[in-house]
Amino acid sequence: MQLHDFNEASRAEATAALLPCLDVPRWAGQIADGRPFASTSDLLRFAGNAAAPLTSGEVEAALAHHPRIGERAAGENAEAQWSRQEQAGLGTAPETVTAALAEGNRRYEEKFGRVFLIRAAGRTKEEVLEALQERITLPAAEEENIVQQQLRQIAVHRLEGMITP
Repeated sequence: MQLHDFNEASRAEATAALLPCLDVPRWAGQIADGRPFASTSDLLRFAGNAAAPLTSGEVEAALAHHPRIGERAAGENAEAQWSRQEQAGLGTAPETVTAALAEGNRRYEEKFGRVFLIRAAGRTKEEVLEALQERITLPAAEEENIVQQQLRQIAVHRLEGMITP
């Protein structure tokens, strides 16, 4: 979608386009209400700021749509398609890394009660595993801040891919 078209879309159309980036209605509405944007960089900056901070309820709602790292997202909606693309970019890894990711996901979910979330775009499976192993040792409050940061990065990355100048 071109920036001009995004700026001219109805509020409902704009929020519907934004929700696959980050399924937080408050965030999407704030961006839709902030239009028009003079440039894509203005939009991306505004979007990042609008997602800081996220409430714990917003985090949980957004995480409900993210598959485990290493698992294929189900469905054909835009969010599932982005997730598959992002995870496909992780590339292949030895079975030991894949098994360690699965075990790490299990341990993370036991500790924090939710899926491990990381911006997969631009990372390898080994890098994701390293981050998972580090983050699983963190206290819950510190991990909450990192999850919010990762959600913002994913949202802005997806939005950047959606909007053309």
